[in-house]
Amino acid sequence: MPPTSPPPSSTPQRILDVAERLVQTQGFNGFSYADIASELHVTKASLHYHFATKAALGTELIARYHDTFQRALDGIDADERDARRKLRRYVDLYAGVLRKDRLCLCGMLASDFATLPRPMKDAVRRFFDLNERWVARVLEEGRKARTVRLGGAAAEVARTLVAALEGAMLVARSYGDVSRFEAALERLVTPLVTRQRS
Repeated sequence: MPPTSPPPSSTPQRILDVAERLVQTQGFNGFSYADIASELHVTKASLHYHFATKAALGTELIARYHDTFQRALDGIDADERDARRKLRRYVDLYAGVLRKDRLCLCGMLASDFATLPRPMKDAVRRFFDLNERWVARVLEEGRKARTVRLGGAAAEVARTLVAALEGAMLVARSYGDVSRFEAALERLVTPLVTRQRS
């Protein structure tokens, strides 16, 4: 028996859910409103009613992804005090996406960056800025607690780690092998963490 159709008020959410999966698996330029309309059994006019343009849809997608990621980071901060555990859980956010055979939404959008409208470009950068700031702060926390050792400024190490996460996802996906991602990140994270002080 097919599932009961969601109420009309959930249509924008359903559109965003489908669009997010399509971006994460095919890229922003790899799908059209026709693809979403076909999957949701709605008209393209219905999509345009909720999101007038694909750029408007993309901007809303990034905003939602940014907010979801911010909540995940806030959750890590609330649950963990040790910088090493925060870093491990941060890396696992990316691994969790890859295990679903998807890539980071903003990582995929970055690959289409040259063709994105300005509001989307700005939103993608804000997402990466959020990540780099959070990682840098956690690295500084670890440095002060002497549980993390850095070979440079925390901001520089954070930029490297975020870039490595995005790149490792792409390569691992091309092989269909999450363990490649996990191994690459283990080599990056392990040198940062030290044994806990007695």
